Amino acid sequence: MTGLRLRDRTVAVEPGRPLIMGIVNAGDDSFSDAARLDTLERQVQRGLELVSEGADLVDVGAESGFTYTPAAAADEEAARVVPLVECLVAQGVSVSVDTWKPEVARAALDAGAVMLNDVSGLRDPALAELAARTGAALVLMHTRAEPKREAFPDYDDVAADVEGFLRERMALARAHGVGDDQLVLDPGPDFAKTPAQTVAVLRDLDRLHALGRPLLLAVSRKYFLGAITGRPPAERLAGTLAAATWAADAGAAILRVHDVAAVRDALAVRAVLDGHDEVPAFDGSDEELKWIRADR
Repeated sequence: MTGLRLRDRTVAVEPGRPLIMGIVNAGDDSFSDAARLDTLERQVQRGLELVSEGADLVDVGAESGFTYTPAAAADEEAARVVPLVECLVAQGVSVSVDTWKPEVARAALDAGAVMLNDVSGLRDPALAELAARTGAALVLMHTRAEPKREAFPDYDDVAADVEGFLRERMALARAHGVGDDQLVLDPGPDFAKTPAQTVAVLRDLDRLHALGRPLLLAVSRKYFLGAITGRPPAERLAGTLAAATWAADAGAAILRVHDVAAVRDALAVRAVLDGHDEVPAFDGSDEELKWIRADR
């Protein structure tokens, strides 16, 4: 079991019994959301729903990874993110902010965010400086592409590249004052990787465990699942559940997902069948637990 610092508190993270990070997209170009959360009220409601479904963290972002849309201006992104962070924090929610822009990160931290989820691979060390100054957790993700740019490098060994890159980024973060207890590592499924390369990295997670920090796996509705199943993002729940339970078995400490309730259920069943947990107390008189009522 490892401690993860979230500013003024530390939470226990245990490989194989992952924390759940729910996702709220405040932007207008998410690849995987069928319904747009086009008002602050709807965004806050969605964040609170995710917590009620079992999310330990809520990851807020206002810019997707789409490579055919331009990067948003930092002030525009902050204008979308900050009010949402403020509202969720006021409700006691632990909020992560998904951004690679220091200006947005600074504003979100001022609003109470406890984690920076940097999908750029720490291209700007200012993010590390912000984490060091505030005590916020910092997610270091592998990518060989600039943000909002499509690139598929010709890796000699993609898993070795991920390991070397994350080791280097950890050293950079430490050099800027970030403590080991603040660091989370993300192998970056689908970022600057083909589906086959993503699978190769996931199959070789042991080499990332050797780096000694919790692993975050963002496998929800990802392209590699579409390549395997032939299904579009809105139809990838079954693939996501399979990937999430596999990730838990592979030692993930945090799962970033859209469908929190479904993933929680899948992990709960896994834990009972594996013998880690017992069947919980339940209402044996509740007939709806046994069968579907004919009048519904």
